[in-house]
Amino acid sequence: MKKVAIIMGSDSDLPVVEKGAALLKEYGIPYEMRVMSAHRCPQKVAEFSQNAESNGFGVIIAAAGMAAHLAGAIAANTTLPVIGIPIKSTLEGMDALLATVQMPSGIPVATVGINNAKNAAILAAQILALSEPQLSERLKEERAKMTAEVEEKDKKLQSETK
Repeated sequence: MKKVAIIMGSDSDLPVVEKGAALLKEYGIPYEMRVMSAHRCPQKVAEFSQNAESNGFGVIIAAAGMAAHLAGAIAANTTLPVIGIPIKSTLEGMDALLATVQMPSGIPVATVGINNAKNAAILAAQILALSEPQLSERLKEERAKMTAEVEEKDKKLQSETK
């Protein structure tokens, strides 16, 4: 199975991305976490991105706050899918959200909600599941479990309100 890279702009983003890493681990998806800044070490970000596919990565998750250019800088240097996690720092994370999602035509970054590393991990898993039937089945089981939980909550609510 291909690996997922989790790149964060600062180690202060670690508490957010750890939630996604835990989910990848639960799904049995290999991953590597790195700290790289789009502004402080742009050559390192470019080199990593340009070599990611040949180094066995299938998806890159990039987490950054404030200016949040990390996902875009990575996407500019690879054709692998890049998933951006805007990190809440200033302006309740809206600055990071807009910086992550507003990419020029031809250089897409899939973007999840502010601090939503779990959705980034699930999206990465869905991408990898296109060529991993076991992972695809696991995701379908998880979705069925979520549906059953919601239906059970509705059933309980309906019995309590009668």
